[in-house]
Amino acid sequence: MKTKIEILGTGCRKCETLATNAKSAADKLGIDYELVKVTNLAKMSSYGVMMTPALVIDGQVKVSGKIASEAEVTTMLTTALGQQEESQ
Repeated sequence: MKTKIEILGTGCRKCETLATNAKSAADKLGIDYELVKVTNLAKMSSYGVMMTPALVIDGQVKVSGKIASEAEVTTMLTTALGQQEESQ
């Protein structure tokens, strides 16, 4: 199953850094993923996000208002993958 990683933000430098960290973490884990940048304010607010950048993994907001490091994203992805396996 492909993991969906969403970066919520306006495309600012912080958003780009978070996207880079997420891509790097996912690549190092060797997972099948789709990275989507969400800039639509209505879509962002549908997640309840008021501060950007934000990271969403498989529909769940993992961090908002700060740049998660590559190591932090790796941990979040590993946890999400474990939850995927449990639900199958």
